[in-house]
Amino acid sequence: MFVLHRMALSTPSLFTSTLRLSNYPTSSLSLHFPLKSFTSIPRRLADRETRVFALYRNRNELSTSSSAVATDSTDTAVVAEEKTSEEVSKEKVVLPTNESSGRLLRIRHTCAHVMAMAVQKVFPDAKVTIGPWIENGFYYDFDMEPLTDKDLKRIKKEMDRIIGRNLPLIREEVTRGEAQKRIMAVSEPYKLEILESIKEEPITIYHIGDEWWDLCAGPHVESTGNINRKAVELESVAGAYWRGDTNKPMLQRIYGTAWENEEQLKAYLHFKEEAKRRDHRRLGQDLDLFSIQDEAGGGLVFWHPKGATVRHIIEDAWKKIHMEHGYDLLYTPHVARADLWKISGHLDFYRENMYDQMKIEEELYQLRPMNCPYHILVYKRKLHSYRDFPIRVAELGTVYRYELSGSLHGLFRVRGFTQDDAHIFCLDDQIKDEIRGVLDLTEKILLQFGFSNYEVNLSTRPEKAVGGDDIWEKATSALKEALDDKGWSYQIDEGGGAFYGPKIDLKIEDALGRKWQCSTIQVDFNLPQRFDITYVDSNSEKKRPIMIHRAVLGSLERFFGVLIEHYAGDFPLWLSPIQARLLPVTDTQLEYCNEVNRKLKASGIRAEVCSGERLPKLVRNAEKQKIPLMAVVGPKEVETQSVTVRSRFGGELGTLTIDDFISRTKHAIENRTLF
Repeated sequence: MFVLHRMALSTPSLFTSTLRLSNYPTSSLSLHFPLKSFTSIPRRLADRETRVFALYRNRNELSTSSSAVATDSTDTAVVAEEKTSEEVSKEKVVLPTNESSGRLLRIRHTCAHVMAMAVQKVFPDAKVTIGPWIENGFYYDFDMEPLTDKDLKRIKKEMDRIIGRNLPLIREEVTRGEAQKRIMAVSEPYKLEILESIKEEPITIYHIGDEWWDLCAGPHVESTGNINRKAVELESVAGAYWRGDTNKPMLQRIYGTAWENEEQLKAYLHFKEEAKRRDHRRLGQDLDLFSIQDEAGGGLVFWHPKGATVRHIIEDAWKKIHMEHGYDLLYTPHVARADLWKISGHLDFYRENMYDQMKIEEELYQLRPMNCPYHILVYKRKLHSYRDFPIRVAELGTVYRYELSGSLHGLFRVRGFTQDDAHIFCLDDQIKDEIRGVLDLTEKILLQFGFSNYEVNLSTRPEKAVGGDDIWEKATSALKEALDDKGWSYQIDEGGGAFYGPKIDLKIEDALGRKWQCSTIQVDFNLPQRFDITYVDSNSEKKRPIMIHRAVLGSLERFFGVLIEHYAGDFPLWLSPIQARLLPVTDTQLEYCNEVNRKLKASGIRAEVCSGERLPKLVRNAEKQKIPLMAVVGPKEVETQSVTVRSRFGGELGTLTIDDFISRTKHAIENRTLF
């Protein structure tokens, strides 16, 4: 995908881990997000792939009220029977957001100020910088010595005192000169720098009682007593460079969470624990799926055999559906002459994300950060007629981008990743149909992996843009018409498009209700002009085609990380790297197990034999490794040429002949259902 701006740095948040431009998490520290419309795949389309997901949710101890898929009434009944009263009560808690609750936003912003006041009471030498509200709480940066967990407890205790004193929040307007005078009086150098960046007049200050103040535009609650101290918690401390500049001082950033009441805090902490249990980095190690080796370097992913198997399944499904939808597959080089990236504009606008150039036979070469220039070169290999359009090309293309080591995060932010990239070259009047085709393909692919609820955003022309008004209007109208034709609700982000064209961003909702932006569709007026690509129209005149960039999964690495967390590593049978494990009661049955294993593999079932331990331990190990099917073999099974089957999601299923076991397993895999 062609994107000419710096990706934001962050750790994924717990509820709305917004992923930007199909590759990385955007910052959970962003202060303002437009409300997004919510779209759900029609039930009739989701039925076959998702009707069993309630059992997966139940198996994974998920008790959230929001699900990434619809379930039928039978599945819901099964889950309801097994829920505890505590789980049911937690489901009733609906967590507000900063966008939905102005009161919550004020509480969080005020908590940041209360925390800063508490820090300076406990540590008088600490210097304050900035402290905004964020998605699930607030943070504040301080220039001070490193903090410990014990320090956080002391700070929280002081915060409770300040809240209990019910001190008023008082807004004051002062001149720039007066603000500067007061800042110098308290020796706060960072506030001086912040003051210089404030262009508005007059300068606003907020006081907590008559004891503490800060430059701030608000909003805040009326007094500290409006905060429920039992609904506030300090979560962690991390290092953060001032202004994000590695050449500037390292600050101490304290993160906190704040809610309207104690019940909301408890529900949030429950979600937080569930997110921790599902952390793809831990599960990746426990299930031996992938690793990042220090010897090779940070942000470079090693796919282990099991993880590589899942990747192979994803790639095969992706290639198959793209060929069915009229795409031609490409493979292109990982490097190119540096001149190519000058033409594309990456060296001018994206250099900080690109690796250093390498010299080969007196020419400079560059590792690719994007795939699109290669696809354009393939297009330019011959002259095209208007009759050739639309032209659709797709590639699972590996790209390399430089990221600071501190910003790397498992599979979610890496230095080398494979994009499921595709580009469509079309005529002006084909834009709508092509966008609609991408939406249909996106729905079909994501549904296969259990994602059916989306947030959709349509971004329009920014203030600075390339291309004339007429083509922008035509392209934007085509995107709107395609979404309307699809029947998806969406929110318009006025002026939020890229400078080279309008775009659609789609966020999927996982099993915890978190939002991940995977899919993006971008109309581009820039690269066709930069590379001077043309076609011959019906009047034998040269015209410029429209170029559409699109990705569905975003990157295979990040999407795999989302899948791991979505399923808590408990992949459905069709996607599981090992689908069946044969467990002999004693070594006497080992030869028979090996024979059955060969038959299973010959039938396309991913199976293995595990022995050398007592049966209860073999079963426990299979459970820990989240193997969907266990086939136990004892003397009776050898005698009757059968296996006794246990399913992780269906329990004991009885004794089956080998042929029946193979037949039922293949049927479940092909139909993507439970065994």
